[in-house]
Amino acid sequence: MAAVSDRLPAFPWDKLEPYKATAAAHADGIVDLSVGTPVDPVPQLIQRALVAAADSPGYPTVWGTPALRDAITGWLRGRLGASAAEHRNVLPVVGSKELVAWLPTQLGLGAGTGTLKDKVAYPRLAYPTYEVGARLCGAEAVVYDDPTELDPAGVKLLWLNSPSNPTGKVIPKEDLIRIVAWAREHGILLFSDECYLELGWEAEPVSVLHDDVCGGSYEGIVAVHSLSKRSNLAGYRAAFIAGDADVLGELLEIRKHGGMMTPAPVQAATVAALGDDAHVEEQRARYAARRTALRTALEAHGFRVEHSEASLYLWVTRDEPCWDTVAYLAGLGILVAPGDFYGEAGASFVRVAFTATDERVEAAVKRLG
Repeated sequence: MAAVSDRLPAFPWDKLEPYKATAAAHADGIVDLSVGTPVDPVPQLIQRALVAAADSPGYPTVWGTPALRDAITGWLRGRLGASAAEHRNVLPVVGSKELVAWLPTQLGLGAGTGTLKDKVAYPRLAYPTYEVGARLCGAEAVVYDDPTELDPAGVKLLWLNSPSNPTGKVIPKEDLIRIVAWAREHGILLFSDECYLELGWEAEPVSVLHDDVCGGSYEGIVAVHSLSKRSNLAGYRAAFIAGDADVLGELLEIRKHGGMMTPAPVQAATVAALGDDAHVEEQRARYAARRTALRTALEAHGFRVEHSEASLYLWVTRDEPCWDTVAYLAGLGILVAPGDFYGEAGASFVRVAFTATDERVEAAVKRLG
């Protein structure tokens, strides 16, 4: 068996440890803006639903309870404009990262046949797990600036990510329409990672499942959604995919064999979370205030912000190597993510998360001032 180091890239966050130690040595403590992990409380109505379902001695179902499927399809219709969504169009998953990493394997992708390798395509600046998924199954990872400019030969899976991690860039509706049409024309399965869709600031993100984008048909398209960011449920591993019923049916059978089941209390909590908009708006307001404070401070300090119209991050640069910026900010006790974690095109940028507490954000603003 090939060593893990031969099959996978080095885990990028390990490289950040020395800078984390520098930032932690600051007299007022570290302000960790590197990983976009929620820090605010899980809303009480979600906690209550989890506790109420705690007595769940039996195995949960992979497809989820009817109540969960009702909640997901209702949310798809009401929030995403996916008016044709039915139970057969949804599937719970155990957190979206698990899905991204193992999807190519579950789809049966690999080295391909003859001289034509199976290819997994994703944005040039992207969440590293897209590449990991390709490498785990032996497929070829290819990057793009515009997916419709790819040579479609061998491309079996196309990843979109809007809003983008790390840049916060949003794909406009007219471009989504064009990309969906291109993927269908070439028989390429399109998966759209939309985990930050409810966190648009200067743009309104649109799903590939919106009736205007897909024409009311989910053929060849699937959207990925997570409750980690919108509902502070990263610790719950609550996520789902929605779209092409045939694709989801195949994945359901595979995931049954693999025992990939969302715990029953988490399913109940997800129902509560998707049925309430008030907590989402409250959390958005918290993030909006933190975003404004950090953006203002960074720009006043000489940083330039690019894209960042959505998501939980600011994509910023001082036009220097990203590790120089990481080191500089670590000296101020502020830890950020280097842009090259997300591809060579990010070599002069850093990603700044605004998921820290109000107190820590205020500390960062003071240090930048």
